[in-house]
Amino acid sequence: MAKVVTFGEIMLRLSPSGNDRLVQAETFRAIPGGGEANVAVSLANFGHDSYYVTKLPGHEIGQLAVNALRRYGVKVDYITLGGERLGLYYCETGASMRPSKVIYDRAHSAIAEASPADFDFDRIMEGASWFHWTGITPALSDNAAALVRLACEAAKRHGATVSVDLNFRRKLWTSEKAVSVMRPLMKYVDVCIGNEEDAELCLGFKPDANVESGLTDAEGYKGIFRRMKEEFGFKYVASTLRESYSASFNGWKAMMYDGREFYQSKRYEINPVIDRVGGGDAFSGGLVHGMLKYPDDPASALEFAVAASALKQTINGDFNMVSEAEVLSLAGGSANGRVQR
Repeated sequence: MAKVVTFGEIMLRLSPSGNDRLVQAETFRAIPGGGEANVAVSLANFGHDSYYVTKLPGHEIGQLAVNALRRYGVKVDYITLGGERLGLYYCETGASMRPSKVIYDRAHSAIAEASPADFDFDRIMEGASWFHWTGITPALSDNAAALVRLACEAAKRHGATVSVDLNFRRKLWTSEKAVSVMRPLMKYVDVCIGNEEDAELCLGFKPDANVESGLTDAEGYKGIFRRMKEEFGFKYVASTLRESYSASFNGWKAMMYDGREFYQSKRYEINPVIDRVGGGDAFSGGLVHGMLKYPDDPASALEFAVAASALKQTINGDFNMVSEAEVLSLAGGSANGRVQR
């Protein structure tokens, strides 16, 4: 399998029990997670040499995060220790018409205040087949944005494919700031993942579809995919398409464009949604694996990715703890949920 590198921030997620509201909480479940770390776990589960790169405080809470990554087979050789704190976020799981809610407490985290001296990106990227990052990391600080650029430059020097999940987070930065930072980074990207809202708020493209309606029209994505590919020269543009009937009941599919053909996956109904946090990361991890496994078959790569991400939303926590065999079984049509004996 391939050497795959991801770079970003792992946090500690604090969640009340079940569907309790944050204001009701008397105890919290502590769950490590974060965009690129979630992708790293998926890729380790699929058998890759999956390396996660970050900076963590050198105390017990930082070690908790390292232990969580090791538990699922992620390699932590390039994690730097230092800084004062691990970022936190609080997550309230919604139900029916009440949406889930996230509150961040991640200012001045170790990775947000890291410097180029903390990472030897040429050593990190040596032998790597793929490098993945998300738009969350450059949103943390100007320091973090500079580190993403250095990582992308090293990845290209070493011949790695570079993918990004645009992942606009309005609680971290404005669209104006995102566009000014993200657009220059797109010259390093081969595979761009993001919905129409991400394309507008991170890259400045006027959307042809409306995510707030709760429904998605695949036709509305074609024009924006073409414009994104024409402007930035991406090899592939992909997006999940969520039909949000309620917090507990979603339709789920995905699309991808390679400059010649639009590929659309089968559609899954996820009911009930157990935990949608990390669903997009599971798609990214599945797509990276699918494209490495099926380099000449984009349709199969897309089907693997959307099946992996559908399964994630039936699992509590940020990490997608499924095997390649389980994903292939679902992608192949086994979706009845019968007990396996």
